[in-house]
Amino acid sequence: MKNVIIDDEKFLNTRLDKFVLDYFGEQYTRNFIQKLILDGKITVNDECVKTGYKLKLNDKVCISDFEVKRLDIIEQNIPLDIVYEDSDIIVVNKEQGMIVHPAQNIYVDTLVNALMYHCKDLSSINGVERPGIVHRIDKDTSGLLVVAKNDFSHKFLSEQFKVHSIRREYVALVHGVMKNYRGRICNNIGRHPKDRIKMAVTLNGKNAITEYSVLKKYSKCSLVLCKLHTGRTHQIRVHMSHLGFPIVGDPVYGLKNDKIYSLGQLLHARVIGFIHPSTKKYMEFKVNLPDYFKNIISNL
Repeated sequence: MKNVIIDDEKFLNTRLDKFVLDYFGEQYTRNFIQKLILDGKITVNDECVKTGYKLKLNDKVCISDFEVKRLDIIEQNIPLDIVYEDSDIIVVNKEQGMIVHPAQNIYVDTLVNALMYHCKDLSSINGVERPGIVHRIDKDTSGLLVVAKNDFSHKFLSEQFKVHSIRREYVALVHGVMKNYRGRICNNIGRHPKDRIKMAVTLNGKNAITEYSVLKKYSKCSLVLCKLHTGRTHQIRVHMSHLGFPIVGDPVYGLKNDKIYSLGQLLHARVIGFIHPSTKKYMEFKVNLPDYFKNIISNL
């Protein structure tokens, strides 16, 4: 059992779940911490509180001993498009429709299942459900991810994501003909005030910057190159929708009954660039659009 007294003003009004997450160095997921609070494993002043409880000076946070259940994530011989691999990292070109890691009762057919079959050495920082996973892209977004084979590489890459020095470029097909050929979207992104599953542009959200340039204009669509300067959840999807140009096929932020494509957002992570953990040299990778994406463009 651990007892922590809140004696520093920097923790004033910090959410309890956020405080505990930071206390453990983010080695657990926020959902896991919230479940511990709801189960009474984490209390404040010896009382059960809500996950969003705002801490006060001299509050006593009590964290009871708990057991982490190790889930049996199975290895699966799922074909992977591996762009690059060495003793520290793997760069994968993920196909549309593949979930990156197990979550919410989905424990098979994910990128992690495939990686575990392909590689026995993956970083352990994100726990048993997310071995090697440094960052994610959405299920229906295709393209490049970098995976860490050891904890040193994981921490080194994570720091680059934290300071937004990773180069990430995406190609998106959006509804509407954009007048400006270039632009910069600087709108904060946070949880949707009414739908907690969705993200939205909000004043109290986190800083989010997307730079875009139009690659080609069609009669009713635009092919756009988006460069991420931050990495918020659903950032490009939210920003483009907020701008009035939702991504074609996006089931959450796009048009209902999309007549062009309805199997997921046409968004592809085309470029990723970073400093290699061991060599300390800059590496950059680029992959072409998947065939289904190119076929839709050719039909336009």
